[in-house]
Amino acid sequence: MKFIELTVHTTTEGSELVADVMWNYTAYGVTVCDVNDVIALQRDTSVFWDYMDESLTGAPRTDVLVKCYLSAEIAEREIAKIMADLYATKTRSNGEIDFGTLEEVKREIEGDDWIDVWKKHFRPIRLGRIVVVPEWIAYEKQPDEEIVLLDSNMAFGTGEHETTSMCVELMQDYLLPDSTVVDVGCGSGILGISALKLGAKKAYLTDLDYVAVESAKHNCALNGVSDRAVVAHANLLDNATVKGEIVLANITAEVLALLAPSIPASLQKGGALILSGIIESRLPLVREAYGKVGMEVIRERKKGEWYALVLKEHA
Repeated sequence: MKFIELTVHTTTEGSELVADVMWNYTAYGVTVCDVNDVIALQRDTSVFWDYMDESLTGAPRTDVLVKCYLSAEIAEREIAKIMADLYATKTRSNGEIDFGTLEEVKREIEGDDWIDVWKKHFRPIRLGRIVVVPEWIAYEKQPDEEIVLLDSNMAFGTGEHETTSMCVELMQDYLLPDSTVVDVGCGSGILGISALKLGAKKAYLTDLDYVAVESAKHNCALNGVSDRAVVAHANLLDNATVKGEIVLANITAEVLALLAPSIPASLQKGGALILSGIIESRLPLVREAYGKVGMEVIRERKKGEWYALVLKEHA
């Protein structure tokens, strides 16, 4: 089978949004190649490097490559849609987010060998008591751990990104036995599945992307939690009967702000709302939007360029 690899040149700030757009059009994988991640690791004194290419050290770089893979038969049409969405997203940012050049480069790839190379990138990731393990890796569970298996080849979050890891880690501070959890924009289902593995009695997972819903269903079955999970290809927030002690939303700041009038309706009284996918320049937008609907930020956390917020209703 032939694939087209699409590479878009952007910046560290714009890379996550570019990747989000690409995920709407492919189930074959998206990668972000950012040398600044390597530089940050090199400066981390808790990590020992026995060798590193000296050309990777020094000042941060501005050019970040985001790549996705598309079946050759539909690539031309889908690439046109991707680029149109990217430029529309850039326009909506009103210059507050630096997207770089958005230069596109395409090349043809023969066969599925790249999928095996891509899989080698993933390793088990510990997030508090949760250990996220790609399903193709053998891993021995430890007594204090809960394992979440993911078929990362299908789509969406793997736990590596700061926004996802913060949500999983923060959730563990608020999850009570028999809690109900609502995961808005569920992607791979990692957040809802993690909640169920930690003792939640029910998780409602919703996404407007069909590929994400299929991925979440597959991963729920993989983890043996399908009987306690509802995965909906819909806007579950329209269903006022669905409420949770914890509501999770790892989306972009603009979408979070738009959802501010509706998300709190899915939160049980006294419950915790955990939001992520927010860069520093968009924090005021999100804080203001939720403040207007009676939600108070009680905790703020940062990883890399990204922020997560925990909110509760004003007392």
